[in-house]
Parts: sequence; structure tokens; C-alpha cells
Amino acid sequence: MAYVLDTVDLPPGERAEAVRTAMMYASAPCHVIHEEPDGPVHARMEVWDLGDANVFTHRSSGIRLLRTDRLARQDAMPVVALSVQLRADGRIAQAGRQAVVPAGELLAVDLSAAYDYSWSGHGAAGAIQVPFDRLGLPVDLVRRAVPEIRSSPYHRMLIDHVGHLARDPARLTGNAAVATASVELVRALLATAVPPGRDTRRVLAETLLTRVLAFARAHLADPDLSPAAIASAHHVSLRHLYQVCAEANLSLEQWIIGERLRHARQDLLRPENRHRPVAAIAHRWGFRDPTHFTRRFKARYGVLPSRLRRSSETDRG
Repeated sequence: MAYVLDTVDLPPGERAEAVRTAMMYASAPCHVIHEEPDGPVHARMEVWDLGDANVFTHRSSGIRLLRTDRLARQDAMPVVALSVQLRADGRIAQAGRQAVVPAGELLAVDLSAAYDYSWSGHGAAGAIQVPFDRLGLPVDLVRRAVPEIRSSPYHRMLIDHVGHLARDPARLTGNAAVATASVELVRALLATAVPPGRDTRRVLAETLLTRVLAFARAHLADPDLSPAAIASAHHVSLRHLYQVCAEANLSLEQWIIGERLRHARQDLLRPENRHRPVAAIAHRWGFRDPTHFTRRFKARYGVLPSRLRRSSETDRG
């Protein structure tokens, strides 16, 4: 289930108060200051459960969220937010640091502390919000890591992951495996954003499989993606990678092929791709040989790719 506020259904005079009330529930208590309080204020907020965490999406006219020290002292449960700017530059100030975060970039905010976050004009952001106690990391490590997330080698991976969650929360947030993987990726990001120590080594060992699968998803289109390439990217031996996968009862090669086939099938069923050659779609998802793709596709779905496409076009009439 999701909590949704959309001011399009509200009289203009009630929108600012509705946004303030919604923000109390969706994120952290803060002062909500609209860029044009007497102008066309509009906002859409959604909060989706993600296990013990949540996904929060926010699209609105220019806004400033000001959390003072006094408001911060009222909260007992520390929460960290990893947010991707989807539209407009975000401006964040916290703990004496200031940054401008352009669209497509990631910022981290300690929601239990004071902060000042804003954007001008029509903006949008999507975040995963995780309680500190679900991360299995020392509180001081998390707070040291928050302003240093760009130092982590998993910075780009989190941008992709949070961006996907924010763009399609209805489909992704109901999956328990996605919830677990999301928290583990946040753990890995924060643990590697500070100088390495015992906690870093422990978290990297515990989250290896999650990071491997996230890396593979992001590189499915690369025909050179292989267990050896994945092991090299994660600085582990191929033998160790296979051991970790075996403990999870996972064949990495077959998992990669299955994910590629699944994405290719989705592309074949999209009306906008109806004139795109099957071979081009196969190549888009890492299959060099169209014949090999057709054989694997039929073995998985019981139908040739071309026949699947024709039947879907017939069904659409």
C-alpha cells in the first residue's frame, strides 16, 4: 500500500497546509517553505513500504524543507535517506556542509539531524529511507559516511537502484528480496564511503551477493558480462564468487541469461518496439548470436520471439 498526496484535487488555498502535514508523515518533521506561497503551489508525494524501510517520491513546485536543531531533538529514531534528484538541482546543507546536487545525482541526508534542503521551480526526487538500526553499522560510522557517499565505489550503483525504485515503486516495493537488497546496498555504500576498517570488511563480505546481482543487472546489455568479469570488478576470486553463489543455490550464468531473456521479452511486447528487429532487441540485451537467443528464448517461454510478438499484436487488435 502507498500513502499518496496529490494537491491537484485540493483548492489552492488548502495546498500548502496539506503539503506540510504530508511531509510530517512522509519524511521528517520540518518547516515547509514554498518558493511562491501565493502562487501555483502543487505537489505529489508517495510513500511505499519497503520492508523496514520505505521509498518516498516527491514532485512539486519550488520548495524548501528546513529542519531545525529543535525539531531534530524531538526524534528518537535516526533515519538516513539516500535520494536521487529526478528533476531540478537540489540544494542541501547539513552539519556545516553545503552542496548542489544536479538531476541524476545522489545525496544522503541524516533525517534525524538538522538540515536545509530545497529546489527551485518544478522539481522531483526519489529516496529510500532506512532506519539506522536496520543497517547493522555503528551510528558514528553512518553519520561520518553521509557527506562522503561520492567516495564509495557503489555510489553509481545506488543512483541506478534508487532511481529504479523511485520510477516504479508500485511494481518493485512489494518484493521482499528487493527490500533486503536495497538495505544491503545502502549498508555497502555507507561502509565504503569512509576509510576501511573492521566494519567495512564485514559489510562487504555480507553484501557481496547483493552487490554482484545489482552490478550484473546494470550491465546486462554488455555481451562481455561474465562471472570472471564480475569477480574482477568486485576484487574477489572467481572461485570465491562461485562459492558465494552456490551457498545461495544460485547459478550466476543461468541467472544472467534469465534476466536478459526477461528484459528481451518485455521489449518484444512493447508496442513502440514493433518495428524493431528481433535481432536488435536480442543484441540490446547482450546476445551476440540471434540463433542462440531464439533457441534460449523458446526453451524458456515455449514460443519463438517472433511468434510472441505477432500474437501480442493480434491481441491488441
